[in-house]
Amino acid sequence: MKGIDSRARRVYDIINIKQELSNTETHLVRKIMLKTIPLGGLGEIGLNMMVLEYDQYILVIDSGLMFPEDYMPGIDVVIPDFHYLRENKDKVKSIIVTHGHEDHIGAMPFFLKEFDVPVYGTRFTIALLKEKLREHNLIENSNLQKVKAGDISEFGPFTVEYISVTHSIVDGVGLAIHTPEGLIIHSGDFKTDQTPVDGQFTDLNRLAHFGDHGVLALFSDSTNVEKEGFSLSERTVKHTLEGLFQSCKGRLIAAVFSSNITRIQQIINLAAKYRRKVAFSGKSMETNVRIARDEGFIQIPEGTRIDEENIESLPDHEVTVITTGSQGEPLSSLTRMAQNRHKNIRIKEGDTIIFSSRFIPGNEKAITHIINSLYRKGADVIYEKVSDIHSSGHAYKEELKLLINLVKPKYFVPIHGEYRHLRKHAQLAVETGIPSENIRLIENGNTLCFQGGLTVTGEQVRTGRVLVDGKGVGDVGELVLRDRRKLSGDGVVIALLAVDEQTGDVIYGPDIVTRGFTFEVQNAPILDEAKTLVSEILAEIENPIHMDWSEVGSDIKRKLKRFFFKAIERSPLILPIIIPV
Repeated sequence: MKGIDSRARRVYDIINIKQELSNTETHLVRKIMLKTIPLGGLGEIGLNMMVLEYDQYILVIDSGLMFPEDYMPGIDVVIPDFHYLRENKDKVKSIIVTHGHEDHIGAMPFFLKEFDVPVYGTRFTIALLKEKLREHNLIENSNLQKVKAGDISEFGPFTVEYISVTHSIVDGVGLAIHTPEGLIIHSGDFKTDQTPVDGQFTDLNRLAHFGDHGVLALFSDSTNVEKEGFSLSERTVKHTLEGLFQSCKGRLIAAVFSSNITRIQQIINLAAKYRRKVAFSGKSMETNVRIARDEGFIQIPEGTRIDEENIESLPDHEVTVITTGSQGEPLSSLTRMAQNRHKNIRIKEGDTIIFSSRFIPGNEKAITHIINSLYRKGADVIYEKVSDIHSSGHAYKEELKLLINLVKPKYFVPIHGEYRHLRKHAQLAVETGIPSENIRLIENGNTLCFQGGLTVTGEQVRTGRVLVDGKGVGDVGELVLRDRRKLSGDGVVIALLAVDEQTGDVIYGPDIVTRGFTFEVQNAPILDEAKTLVSEILAEIENPIHMDWSEVGSDIKRKLKRFFFKAIERSPLILPIIIPV
């Protein structure tokens, strides 16, 4: 053990003890395998959740959400399907959260409602999680364990060391997971900024140490595999920001991810340097700044901070606002400013608006709409496409190669990304010298098993996306979404009639009511034709007294749907309403 540091000595002592215990068992052929099962985050961006299972123990890594896509009208958030964990609930013993972004901790309240297990995370990650659990009234019964980079935790057959990594949120970690089958490295979300302004480096020395002692498999973040070279250093962003502070004569309004504490601190420091006051705008911004300040990750010089309502009392050149809304979110503070709906701040000539974040795919239209609105109000707008105003938190190609070369894994598994990202990352691993037969390209639900230094593909487990709508979790399915899409696209047609419960005679209607239908159709003869069609259906009923009116409704729905599509090539939602009186 000479030459190995104290952390490694402790790990290897634990491993040796476990190995000795294992050797006292029978010498029958081992049937127990190490299973790794992604329940989210592979083949998609967000929804990150990974399961490690050995014998009667399951360790979960992250439980994140994703925000709804365009085809999910009315949905608030999307979380992973916990079906496999429910089936093996007795095995689920603990969960680690690698950092505090929503795509890694956003589903934790839903997870902890079902699984009463301890949660391990770093100080800032746990602080963010506490706030989230408090909103769900779960904080009292939660078992939250704080760890830091370099700490070691034991989870049944797993021994985990937390590795410092640089990311776009403070206090993130990767994981070195010692298992009975060998060492697994889970990168978490990372980059390799050599000049981080907050002093948190990706611990390349520690990763190289593990590489020298043998790594069974590397599970590595694939998000930015399409980006050439190295990611931009946060220090470069600092220089760009400082240039704006030097040249701007009016108010500076910076839209930043509320979780990007390092960027927020840079703006605070520059504001203090150039004798500006700082106001924070947006609920999540105020919350995260408060948490970061309480935990010691943000320092605000005395006399620098002001409240929003006091902005108008200061000269423009003394004002800086740090706000939410970098993605054009409809209810965000910056969007309300752009639409003149913010109660304290109105955009005006001479303002400089900084979008200090990247355009997340899918948000481009919303962001450009806000940018155009800001320009119309006379503001100048700075964003990633025209300035080095943002640095990604995910590693580019050369950094991904560096990690593979340091860790030197036997097997390589790309994680975190859409399928094209996973595929390109696998190709990148081949370029670094990993044999193609040792690269495992898996997606959600694919079980990858390790036994005796080899890998096999296990069962396909059930995974999916659970939709959260208000307080409803999983009660909105594809049929409901399809109806919502029809309502938003082609509107609704209601066929209304009342029938005598005793005789079956029609005593009102049929009437056709439309909402969201084309304006030209509202008073057109086509609606009279639809009424006639319904009357014909009713006239064909031979024995109305004993009629099942639900069957009549289905017949009306089917024939009206065909009629409208043939007449105007539209498919409105058809709602037959038959009222027995």
